[in-house]
Amino acid sequence: MDLDSFFVSVECLKNSALKGKPLLIGGTSSRGVVASCSYEARRFGIHSAMPMKMALRLCPHATILRGDMDSYSYYSRLITDVIAEEAPLFEKASIDEFYLDLTGMDKYFGCYAWSQELRQKIIGESGLPISFGLSVNKMVSKVGTGEAKPNGEKQVSAGTEKGFLAPLPVKKIPGVGKETHKKLSFMGVKSIRTLSEIPVKLLEREFGKMGRQLSEKSNAIDRSLVVPYTERKSISKERTFTEDTLDLRMMKALLTDMVDKLTFDLRDGQKLTACITVKIRYADFNTYTKQRRIPYTANENTILRYALELFDTLHHRRQLIRLIGVKFSHLVPGKYQISLFDDTVQHIQLMKEMDHIRKRWGSGAIGRAACLDMPDRFKKKYVNPFQKG
Repeated sequence: MDLDSFFVSVECLKNSALKGKPLLIGGTSSRGVVASCSYEARRFGIHSAMPMKMALRLCPHATILRGDMDSYSYYSRLITDVIAEEAPLFEKASIDEFYLDLTGMDKYFGCYAWSQELRQKIIGESGLPISFGLSVNKMVSKVGTGEAKPNGEKQVSAGTEKGFLAPLPVKKIPGVGKETHKKLSFMGVKSIRTLSEIPVKLLEREFGKMGRQLSEKSNAIDRSLVVPYTERKSISKERTFTEDTLDLRMMKALLTDMVDKLTFDLRDGQKLTACITVKIRYADFNTYTKQRRIPYTANENTILRYALELFDTLHHRRQLIRLIGVKFSHLVPGKYQISLFDDTVQHIQLMKEMDHIRKRWGSGAIGRAACLDMPDRFKKKYVNPFQKG
């Protein structure tokens, strides 16, 4: 199951005036890339991972939005919860893509009818379009989902997989990237049917270990299993600057803002962390990280103190910085425990009130005054994730 143009669909759900327009989600700077685009924008040749400059040359009248990860995460969790209630076994492959294993369900249910009912339930509860492909393995199901889009359904019955794949172009095979597709084109291989007829040894000679994978996939063979969904063991945020910088005050304000949002995510998910990692990437792309083990906590003041100490230890070169990030790992379930020595009544009440505001209006609704010094280009525009139309 795959949500159609997920980021775009969420934005259109929040603002119906965007429907039917060429819409681009991504960075607006000279380094910006397209994270997602509407089907209207795709008609101009735009696709994800394309530089935003190129996309605007193809479609100058497109609407650009930076995107709102808080909203996208909210809807992703909502859909995950719906699937978890219904599916016997599922794997969350990404923020908007799921694999479900329905093995054995045909004895009691019709798998296709059950999948249709689940899809309608997801659409009803989220308001977002979603497509699915049903087949004998993950690879064929994924290709089937692509053929079902937008907002459609596709069943590839057992025994018809090779016939379904045969006429499709080789770039439809998951894992066939730009370079592999280019090399196959030079070999005269355009369709999956042609690829399936090439001897394995020839493909291995040309592509190495990937040659056997290409042969198996083109013959509808995929032995990978659906991996059960598990809780995340870490959460992180990072920011690549539009311009490399030496402004330590701004970087510490940004680090403070990221820590505030992550600690709220910890408390909201009833999690505690025992390890903090800070990352710096310089203009020459050399990347350095430093981490520290700490007592389990979700207190932003405690975590921020350690994060800033790590940043000061890590920043040892008088050189422009391109990116900073912070990660919390070693997560365990648990509620925040008040410290008898570090916490005050005022701070506990302040945390509760701030968490209440963020739960109602989103994590960007309130923050520290220290973060107000950040230039506008480093601030994340707040959008109410529950606002529609």
